[in-house]
Amino acid sequence: MLADALTGFRVLDLSQYLPGPFATQVLADLGAEVLKVEPPAGDPMRSFMLGPGEEISRWYRQINAGKQVLRLDLKAAGDRQTLEQLVGAADVLLESYRPGVLERLGFGPERLALLNPRLVHCALSGFGQTGPYRLRGGHDLTYLALSGMLHHTGTAETPVIPFPPVGDYAGGQQAASAILAALLRRERSGRGARIDVSLFETALSWQSGSLAMGRKGAPPAGRGRDLISGGAACYQLYRTADGRFVALGALEEKFWAAFCTTVGRPDWIDRQGEALPQRELIAELRALFAGRPRADWEALFADADCCFEAVLDAAEVADHPQVLARRMLQMDDGADPQAQALYPAWVDGAPPPRRRPLAEISADEALAAWS
Repeated sequence: MLADALTGFRVLDLSQYLPGPFATQVLADLGAEVLKVEPPAGDPMRSFMLGPGEEISRWYRQINAGKQVLRLDLKAAGDRQTLEQLVGAADVLLESYRPGVLERLGFGPERLALLNPRLVHCALSGFGQTGPYRLRGGHDLTYLALSGMLHHTGTAETPVIPFPPVGDYAGGQQAASAILAALLRRERSGRGARIDVSLFETALSWQSGSLAMGRKGAPPAGRGRDLISGGAACYQLYRTADGRFVALGALEEKFWAAFCTTVGRPDWIDRQGEALPQRELIAELRALFAGRPRADWEALFADADCCFEAVLDAAEVADHPQVLARRMLQMDDGADPQAQALYPAWVDGAPPPRRRPLAEISADEALAAWS
């Protein structure tokens, strides 16, 4: 298992909301000991999208499962001294403050290097530590907009808001990857690292194909007009008779031919290469799928090799036989039933292990454990 890969490594998580906590949860899943430091009022994520009767958000509890939480007031001298001791014992410090905030609190790069020369310090911010946008506020939607990603979503009429927040999760994964690389280098050289990860630049790094085409003078047309943005009948979402949706991803000729044969329309096979956007062919497929409920289409395509799947909701995902067989969800029953997705990899033939629930500890307990 990889659940012991980072055993013995200590991670201080000074981040809030989603991207940073997701990054440190990846490290916790790999065996690191993660101590999340929150202000006295707690991470604002605690009250994010509260469900009926909830005092602490499920989002917060799940993204911080596997960690311990310590509340410190970094404007107070005593709590800053506690953090200094923890930094000295840590392998990794991840924070998501705006540039300059940590320095004003007395923990700038020079101070951190003095406290712990081997520390891997990752600053995860919206636009990075330098540049004209370094202090500009943002959220997932605005980072995706500026990166060009939203230009390719939705239909010709409008982009759509992706869910869950793609840039937040991608940025957290990028931070975790960079931290792992820095730790590997430290094992060889003994040197710590200062890592500057930007949510915007992570989204930008996913646009390499579009950027390359744009440099040739032929940028993708975008929403509803390109091969994989809704312009092709073979790569499309379709509504069924019962108001549900199905996804068809028959890009390759063999998959498209299998689809056409399965629905009894061999006359469509030679039309796959029609000019984009294929409005007429898409309309014909829409009429086809609108004629029967989703379950009928699932049954028809159960054994057809043509890249067809139903669009599932969260409850259906949790009960899907592939998900159950791979044991990728941790199902917690009882008075507060929950499901959470685990680390997405099997190692040495074993599924990912369960996570512990988050636990709050005191400064004395944290210092005793990290001394």
